[in-house]
Amino acid sequence: MKKIHRTAELMWVLGIVFIAFGVAICSKADLGVSMIAAPSFILSGALQGTYGWLSVGVTEYIIQGIMIVLMCLIIRRFKWQYLLAFLVGVLYGYTLDFFLWLLADFAPTGLWMQWGTLLIGDVVTALGVTCFFRTYMPVQVFELFVSEVAVRYSFSVNRVKWVFDISLLALSGLLAVLTGCYQGIGLGTLVTTFINAPIILIWGKILDYFTVPTPMVPALERILTTRKEG
Repeated sequence: MKKIHRTAELMWVLGIVFIAFGVAICSKADLGVSMIAAPSFILSGALQGTYGWLSVGVTEYIIQGIMIVLMCLIIRRFKWQYLLAFLVGVLYGYTLDFFLWLLADFAPTGLWMQWGTLLIGDVVTALGVTCFFRTYMPVQVFELFVSEVAVRYSFSVNRVKWVFDISLLALSGLLAVLTGCYQGIGLGTLVTTFINAPIILIWGKILDYFTVPTPMVPALERILTTRKEG
């Protein structure tokens, strides 16, 4: 079978759209969103009464800014391209707010409908993350964090992803207890933590079967890539 080449830029666009849409779908299940998205839902829910402008999307890119600093401390280096990840976080944040607005009236009823909605959202989100791992374009800080730590210390991406997800799950629980706001966290958050990495692995095999994420603009790849040592 002939594979589709020059998909790296498309993967970037699909990554932003699918992750934002998937998270918005998960939130409507009212069972808890992913461990990565949960902190922004918790903090936004706790603080929006005081700071009306602090939407879920805005809170999300503020958290991602903090994560950039933490990542640089862990890998002990900084590249100017990392700042582009923050800009992607801003774009993602407003895309997420758009989908939350779009799905505002969607409210699945019944336990089976809720769990079905959560599963669909998890699958869509995982597809977005998988797309981000196959582009040279700037990705969100969370995906950048995983890939850069894996490259820096020669770890498996999937192993780093597991540790990262569990760490954010613990952080979400701590934030919920400290703020008294449990918006975006629930049994679904725990389930998502353990199924997220395997779904990403499956999506990766599917995408690699059909596509080769080579760039349409090689010169742009040389400028923007952060995946090289040095």
